[in-house]
Amino acid sequence: MIEKWRSYIIFVFLLLALGSAWGAFQLKFSFDFEQFFPEGDADLNYFLEFRERFEPDDNFLLLALENKEGIFEQDFLEDAHALTLQLKRIELIKQSISPTTISYPIKVPLIGFTSRPAIHRKSPEKYAQDSIRLLSDERFVGSLVSKDAKSLVIYMKTVDQLLQSEAEHLMDTIGTVLNAYTFDDSHYLGSAYFMDELVAMQKREMIVSTLVSGALVFFVMFLIFRRFWGIVISLFSIAFGMLLFLGLLALLGRELNAMAALYPVLMIIVGTSDVIHVMSKYIDELKAGKDKSEAIRITIREIGMATFLTSVTTSIGFITLWTSRIPPIRDFGLNCAMGVMVAYITVLLFTCSLITFFKVDQIIKIRKGDQRWYNWLSRFNQFTIRSPKQIALGTLVLLFFTFLGISMISTNYNIKEIFPRGKKITSDFTFFEEQFSGFRPFEIAVHVKDADKDIFDFEVIKQINDLENHLKKYEEIGNAMSVTSLFKSLNRASNGDRLEAYKLPTSEKRFEEYKRLVKKFPQQMNVLVSEDEKYGRISSRFLDVGADTIKAISQRIDLWVNETLDTNMLTFTQTGTGVIVDKNSVYIRNSLIQGLGLAILIVSLLMAFLFKSWKMVIIALLPNLIPLLISGAFLGFGGIELEAGIAIVFAIVFGIAVDDTIHFLSKYKLSLQKGLSIEEAIQLTFVETGKAICLTSIVLFFGFLVLLFSIHPPSVTIGALISLTLFTAVFADLLIIPVMIRWFYKEDL
Repeated sequence: MIEKWRSYIIFVFLLLALGSAWGAFQLKFSFDFEQFFPEGDADLNYFLEFRERFEPDDNFLLLALENKEGIFEQDFLEDAHALTLQLKRIELIKQSISPTTISYPIKVPLIGFTSRPAIHRKSPEKYAQDSIRLLSDERFVGSLVSKDAKSLVIYMKTVDQLLQSEAEHLMDTIGTVLNAYTFDDSHYLGSAYFMDELVAMQKREMIVSTLVSGALVFFVMFLIFRRFWGIVISLFSIAFGMLLFLGLLALLGRELNAMAALYPVLMIIVGTSDVIHVMSKYIDELKAGKDKSEAIRITIREIGMATFLTSVTTSIGFITLWTSRIPPIRDFGLNCAMGVMVAYITVLLFTCSLITFFKVDQIIKIRKGDQRWYNWLSRFNQFTIRSPKQIALGTLVLLFFTFLGISMISTNYNIKEIFPRGKKITSDFTFFEEQFSGFRPFEIAVHVKDADKDIFDFEVIKQINDLENHLKKYEEIGNAMSVTSLFKSLNRASNGDRLEAYKLPTSEKRFEEYKRLVKKFPQQMNVLVSEDEKYGRISSRFLDVGADTIKAISQRIDLWVNETLDTNMLTFTQTGTGVIVDKNSVYIRNSLIQGLGLAILIVSLLMAFLFKSWKMVIIALLPNLIPLLISGAFLGFGGIELEAGIAIVFAIVFGIAVDDTIHFLSKYKLSLQKGLSIEEAIQLTFVETGKAICLTSIVLFFGFLVLLFSIHPPSVTIGALISLTLFTAVFADLLIIPVMIRWFYKEDL
């Protein structure tokens, strides 16, 4: 069949490859923290309502300008002021402010309330006084002025929900404007910057991983085949699979998100495994004296079916990621599942068609090394015969240490861990963490339940103020701001601009006077109070101290609110982008258990159908659970936090690790069907399938280690985890499976 249609099949694949190459260039990259919002979550729905009522809490871009001599230097202040005004004219920026453009109220006798600039930039003689006042003012320090007074921030409010292309254009425009100035240093923080920089990282990661993986595969194929056509066939097969996968993504209109950097490695390595198994079997049949027609038929019948099953189990591992509530993880799982099957179809049709044009000595150099493989694998089998108790004891000891390591796993992950190592975006993020109030938006929505009151009721404002003062006790929280800030600013202005007067007035009569003034500033009001005046917000930011730490602080805040404030009159609900993203830690654990459990269940059913024996199901599963436990222990002992990207590893590696088990047991079953005894079947399986298993495991091991070249920390961890798992999986298969077969079927020996 293959020989008859081989020319047509190759021609069709060439046409598909050309179309896919065009489609691959149409693929778009995207990154947005909102991609990681858990869908269907009640807190997410509340946050979306909150955002509609007020405005997004992440529609800002901060630009910190450094001056090593301190910000109170006239040339520096003039340049910062000019830049602030220039940035305000950029199309995608709605507002641009800095300490040089801000004025605050002051009450002057006979005149009433007027304003005074925060910095008298044209009057250097006033800098000393401005410095004392500014650096003692909680409204500025940590938000617009750094703690060491050597940096100031230009705060830009961007249009809501920027697209990736808009973010890229905005950052290019700001960069062009900024380059006209000579500040000592500058730092960015904000969603637009993250989108631009992290997409650039994704593109770099895909290119580097493709090139390094390609070089690795070329080296491996050279060592295996040592013939021009053997190397070319294998490389073309793998490249076509990768290309067709990208073309399929383009056809389906998929975007490449934060997980896309793993696609090249996964596709190349999975394709390599399929190619090695198919070509090794075909070569073995040719060496045994079969003609090309018979050799390819046997290869498709035996290895084609085994490879189909391994592709299905690998796809199952990916598809189980569909249980996640996090869209990028679900998309990654579905895309990879499709990619695995694309790689299989490519090898089954394209590779099998192409190799039938060549003789065995055109594909591989015949050498004595094959006998060494035979001898080594035979000795390995003899070891499993002589030492079953030692293998069992070693497995139990290993399991003890894995459970110990798993008990140490933490989910206290940091946002910083998603940023590329050694890049400006990471140093900028660290700068804002150290000198300002961090990035994670933290909102508390205030709802007035009492029908006779609103946000501007004196009792309501006092309750909000009490909560604000409580938030200030936490070093991890900075720049808490609400409508009370307007009242406190007016009270300070009415009392000679004295620092200690920045507090709510104690007199309700004075409060009512301020309320009339506050309502004359609708621009400030709209972002702090809802239109119906039944809702308010307390806006602040958390430092990047870890998801679990933040959760613990949030729980303490809720406990204080319930014990101290009047929750019959008001409700206080924690929300904001940071809170929603941090909920991922809960869903990660749940989806990890659900996905892995589903993968194990489906693979168990598949094994039961394939082997018609509950004993074989246990034999197939146990060796593949051990590598998963080892990976979990690696996280625990290594102090690596379990976060969204890393959590996907376990379902994936189970699907990949079980491949070798299927190849081993499929060959074992075929050997039994040919009339061999159990020992003869195990020995034949070792020497025929063992070589391909070892070769593919070596390729997979080093293939995923390619991710160690990544500048993306989660990718490095994923590469190390998968490589470790696959390395241990091959030993589990070759050591434990033979021992378990002999133990379960000892009466048949």
